Amino acid sequence: MTPILYSFRRCPYAMRARLALAASDTEVELREILLRDKPAAFLEVSQSATVPCLVTQDGVIDESLDIMIWALRRHDPDGWLTMPEAGFDLIREADGPFKQALDRSKYATRFPQDDPLAARGRASDFMKTLDAQIGEWLFEGPSLADYAILPFVRQFAFIDKAWFDAQDWPALQRWLDRFLDSERFAAIMVKYPTWEAGASGVRFP
Repeated sequence: MTPILYSFRRCPYAMRARLALAASDTEVELREILLRDKPAAFLEVSQSATVPCLVTQDGVIDESLDIMIWALRRHDPDGWLTMPEAGFDLIREADGPFKQALDRSKYATRFPQDDPLAARGRASDFMKTLDAQIGEWLFEGPSLADYAILPFVRQFAFIDKAWFDAQDWPALQRWLDRFLDSERFAAIMVKYPTWEAGASGVRFP
């Protein structure tokens, strides 16, 4: 069977899953859903009820990083999995403390007990770490770490893009700009119609 990917275009977790599926030339049936109106077929297969969710003939993969690794282990022409263990450390930092701080900065009304400016400061500490690490990429060439983290740096940047651009993070800003201007990013951000039960999804990539 062709795997089915439940996705939401603007979700950074779904973005990174689509990036790896495209990089690995893994064809899926993409079903674009609305998070405010989740279809029953999606809720039946996703234990977390969050995107992305990949349905394969061997089972359901319900975590974005697991989808990336699954796809790249099938086919990794650009060598994204060839990176030092430090890459996984950066991903864990991005998915944990950084994402928590990002959410408290971006969605301040959801976390009234937290100071959004203090949260932005905590997130900025990780931005400084990345800026010091980046040459053209985080390591010698493009890797899983780059494409697992970039969608979240994008999300953080656009909370207040003028403020982000004014920070002294030149390597980080160039890295993000190259990503946003890339054909790879454009290809995964194509707008598709919302999937409806009984209909077919779209072929991706």
